[in-house]
Amino acid sequence: MATQVLFIRHGETDWNRIKRIQGHIDIPLATSGVEQAKRLAERFACEAHEGARLDAVYSSDLMRARQTAQPFADVLGLRLQLREGLRERNYGAFQGHDSDEISLRFPDEYARWQTRDPGFSPPEGESQRVFYHRVLHALEPIVAAHPDGRIACVAHGGVLDCVYRFANGLSLDAPRNYQLLNTSVNVVDFEGGRATVVSWADVVHLGGHAKDDSFKTTPRPER
Repeated sequence: MATQVLFIRHGETDWNRIKRIQGHIDIPLATSGVEQAKRLAERFACEAHEGARLDAVYSSDLMRARQTAQPFADVLGLRLQLREGLRERNYGAFQGHDSDEISLRFPDEYARWQTRDPGFSPPEGESQRVFYHRVLHALEPIVAAHPDGRIACVAHGGVLDCVYRFANGLSLDAPRNYQLLNTSVNVVDFEGGRATVVSWADVVHLGGHAKDDSFKTTPRPER
């Protein structure tokens, strides 16, 4: 039996706006993110009124995800269930800095990061490979608990990236050519250990506009 999961990225934070890496730092939503969460809740209320079913709401335990999930859980009368395994990647010493600052403070580590090596770990952080498997292992019991169900998981751009790669068989070092938008609804069906993307990057509740999850990068010098 298939389980349908609506993966939702948290609303915008002030650090999203300036491309500062959050990771496990517990940053709240910006005023704009609170408004996005309100619009998301209004969307779910309308869909429920039209007969759409949602059986459960799960969320990363970080504040920006909880603040995004709680409004629509409340309007649907569902208990918000927190899971630490749905947290963003731990970027260790890179957290709290943008890419320009990282390149200055950690030049060797920054150069390694830019190679997209899935085995690279920032100082005191997680590698992309460890993060990917952590996310998939966190999702396994959630999906298993809702056979033939329809649930929501509110998490982070990195978590959505892991899910998309798993569903599409993409390697961890493949460049990203898909969007990871604030409060986007991304629908994925799970069945028999496999995942299929039904729809991706839906932000109709925001009038079709939201910010992507990309890091600030230093322009390469002309040669």
